Amino acid sequence: MTWLAWRQIRTQLLVTGAALAVLAVYLVVLGVQIREEHHDAVASGSLREFQARYQARLYLLDALLLVTPALLGMFWGAPLVARELESGTHRLVWNQSVSRRRWLLVRLAVVCAAAAALTGLFSLLLTWAASPYDAVAADRFTALLFGTRNLAPVAYTCCAVVLGALIGLLLRRTVPAMALTALLFAAVQVAVPSVVRPHLSTPVHGSQAMSAEVIRNLSFLGAEADVEGLSAPNAWVVSTSRLLTADGRTVDLDRYHGCLSGQFDVMAQCVAALDLHVDVAYHPGGHYWRFQWLESLLFLASALALAGVALWRIRVA
Repeated sequence: MTWLAWRQIRTQLLVTGAALAVLAVYLVVLGVQIREEHHDAVASGSLREFQARYQARLYLLDALLLVTPALLGMFWGAPLVARELESGTHRLVWNQSVSRRRWLLVRLAVVCAAAAALTGLFSLLLTWAASPYDAVAADRFTALLFGTRNLAPVAYTCCAVVLGALIGLLLRRTVPAMALTALLFAAVQVAVPSVVRPHLSTPVHGSQAMSAEVIRNLSFLGAEADVEGLSAPNAWVVSTSRLLTADGRTVDLDRYHGCLSGQFDVMAQCVAALDLHVDVAYHPGGHYWRFQWLESLLFLASALALAGVALWRIRVA
């Protein structure tokens, strides 16, 4: 059964593997280049120019890896059962000594393992190549970077492949199953960072002083928080609350609104003079791996649940 399952995906595996081999060579060259220029940028103090030089290329690679799980679910997962049902070849297989459940379980295991290995290698190389850039950018909690580094892409891929197989089993048509798999998993990838991820761990609360420098940089809204005077690179600010003075009094709104006119620098100085503080809920950079593991386990658990539904449903297919 395992040998047969490998034979049935060998064409997709060879094509995808060849594309990944070319991409791997490019990532290795890019990683070496980034490291050399990062060393020079640190020595010359031109880190912002270094970041701008590689931002577009890395964002393009991030986008490619982010859609890879959906593509594998679409082209590997959806046809896994649907093509057999559509062409009628399932009758020959299911009339042999192998049970339907074992047949599906082996095929799911082989395809998931192959897809996870390919995505994992892509993620490993991209994480390595971009690590000097990520250290400068300090924004690895953003939706684009979080989903394209370390463990998360592998878990996404397993979930997408099993989702595609289940949809193919239910629809029994390859093309509609492929389209629905891509649509549903894309919706999941949009919803999870904004709806689910913020609730995977309890945030830390702190007070952000609204100094003129903070207002100019708007760092309290970005990936690098400056909470209670301590710089927190890679922090993820999830919410800000009402404006208060340093001693907890409510801000005089008439004075506050009076500052919101004129040139930006003047406005920043005016607001800073009010001694404003904002209560900030954020996840420090140290929570990153906690989120990686929790979200990966969430997607892997979803994949197991979907596989369980597929194994139950195939009895009456």
